[in-house]
Amino acid sequence: MTATEIVAVRGRRVWDSRGRPTVEAEVTLSGGARRRAIAPAGASVGSGEAVDLRDGGSRFGGADVMKAVGNVNGAIANTLRGRDARDQKSIDDTLIALDRTPDKARLGANAMIATSMAVLHAAAAAADMPLYAYLLGDRPAAMPIPEVQIFGGGAHAGRRVDIQDFMVVAPKARSFAEALDWTAEIYRAAGAMMRETGRLQGVADEGGFWPAFDSNTAALDALMGAIERAGFTPGDEISISLDVAASDFYRDGAYRLALDGRVLDSDAMSAMLIDWLDRYPIVSIEDPLAEHDAAGLTRFTKAVGHRVQIVGDDFLVTDAARVRRAAAMPACNAVLVKPNQVGTVSEAKAAVEAARAARWGAIVSARSGETEDVTIVHLAVGWSVLQLKVGSFARSERMAKWNEALRIEEALGSRTRFAGFEPWRGQVLAFRK
Repeated sequence: MTATEIVAVRGRRVWDSRGRPTVEAEVTLSGGARRRAIAPAGASVGSGEAVDLRDGGSRFGGADVMKAVGNVNGAIANTLRGRDARDQKSIDDTLIALDRTPDKARLGANAMIATSMAVLHAAAAAADMPLYAYLLGDRPAAMPIPEVQIFGGGAHAGRRVDIQDFMVVAPKARSFAEALDWTAEIYRAAGAMMRETGRLQGVADEGGFWPAFDSNTAALDALMGAIERAGFTPGDEISISLDVAASDFYRDGAYRLALDGRVLDSDAMSAMLIDWLDRYPIVSIEDPLAEHDAAGLTRFTKAVGHRVQIVGDDFLVTDAARVRRAAAMPACNAVLVKPNQVGTVSEAKAAVEAARAARWGAIVSARSGETEDVTIVHLAVGWSVLQLKVGSFARSERMAKWNEALRIEEALGSRTRFAGFEPWRGQVLAFRK
């Protein structure tokens, strides 16, 4: 028996940031290493995502996860016992084969991703290494640039604003820590502005301010004002990133912007976004068009892919095969990587590798239903993904991840560099070629 042989897998029900049940898995190895991980859950989900297994019925609104927990304690534990935790790909392939469904519906993506991540953590612990270092190996380290929500809308904020995330990035910061310092000032400034104008309605799922705006562009104007009030120049030290989450307001072939009172076809939606690119310092747009509007996404990418990062979330759902198909169109030029969206760590890594092969960008991302689990931060650093998105600059399930990145940057010291402008510079050069 080796020190990395799996001797126990335990599942339990825990709770996420929205007070909904989720799955935690704990893996114990023969050498004594024991680690755990928790599955997050999304509110705005793509139709091609791996699905969480929920119990249904009346308990917790049908959202209980005891069936998924039972799968961890039963079929998954029985199958993985005796396997070597160091062989992550084999572990994940075993989970996929055990599930036998295309969308992880039998075992539940929540059961599978919690187990997959826990195995990875346990293997790193057995090597007496932090997870990021275990994944990084001898490769040089780079800290990702944080993408931080200031205003929340869409499915994360009662659809008070159609656009889901209004975010900032700090490409001219000299370190991850400085990027967070600058973001903290902008977040404070935005809150003060909202209180002064009577527009503050609370915070959204991911901690961004939930304001009462009269239009979607009013939110962009307010974000510009917050950047300036914090002492920065929009388009210089600070740029803007949007998650449009267009699938959420796409119905019957049209985009229905409730806040603006507009119904747009695909080309008109693209024209509106291109106008925003001309007026605001936007460097990244996620899901600008709906997941079922591949033709529109292709036209949009061909029109502006040389000047902005176009991120596929609902359209790609962290699926390597979808990334390869989209790159051939081309539709998008970056992938959002959410491990629970695909069900295992290895499949999420395959999506990153497919993006690299296409000379695309990648962003490791949290979900709206999060926990204190910080695995994704280690994945971003360990896989050398240059962008990290975990929500806003408030709520402890978000701050746990930002704070973990600060610790990693401190531990790496002079051995690391900060991504800064690199993600978008690489995007544009790759697209132009």
